[in-house]
Amino acid sequence: MKIEIWSDVMCPFCYIGKRNFETALADFPDKDKIEVEWKSFQLDPTVPEVATESQEDYLVKRKGMSREQVQGILANVTEMARQAGLEYHLDKSVMVNSQKAHQLIQFAKTKGLGDEVEEVLFRAFFTDGKNVADLETLKELGKEAGLDEKELESAFTDDQFKYKMNQDIQEARSIGVTGVPFFVFDRKYGVSGAQPSEAFLDTLSKSFTEWRKENPEIKLEMSQGQSCSTDGTCD
Repeated sequence: MKIEIWSDVMCPFCYIGKRNFETALADFPDKDKIEVEWKSFQLDPTVPEVATESQEDYLVKRKGMSREQVQGILANVTEMARQAGLEYHLDKSVMVNSQKAHQLIQFAKTKGLGDEVEEVLFRAFFTDGKNVADLETLKELGKEAGLDEKELESAFTDDQFKYKMNQDIQEARSIGVTGVPFFVFDRKYGVSGAQPSEAFLDTLSKSFTEWRKENPEIKLEMSQGQSCSTDGTCD
């Protein structure tokens, strides 16, 4: 069964949601039957590629809140992250455009490493204070996640990965996604936000039960005879 997750690497609740979802999935008895696909979403595509302000300054300006309100929100988010087992240093976050990071994610998906790249990007932005718009930083993060160094350049030069990013964003709009994280279970159930792991587990169980009814497991009664296997052995 497929679960799609729309997120942005600059969204603090996306990393928390990822960890809570992973906790639920670890407790799910049929986790080996679950396929997870990460989808791109940009909360603010107008953010420049070169950092000009801190996250606190950004929120004060863009959200029209007082500095005290923003500081309180960031403190609460940091505590939520701690409870999920994450360490946030939001004062170090480098506010830059996330487009190139999403291109890296799209490239990683073609190599079966989408989840690994999401993880290193989240940690880079929220914990380590790295610049996720810097190409050299992104290449290092890609290598850390297991991507081939010689192939990484194509993530940023091949237009197909930018196109795939935009496809994900358009698809999100078409199904009514206005904020992230947003989890879609088997194209039947949506879960918005960084829900507790128990909520994810409930939706996971419900959607999988329905999926299994529509996709019954095939069990054959076997009788053995002489045969050849794919490794060339015949007996």
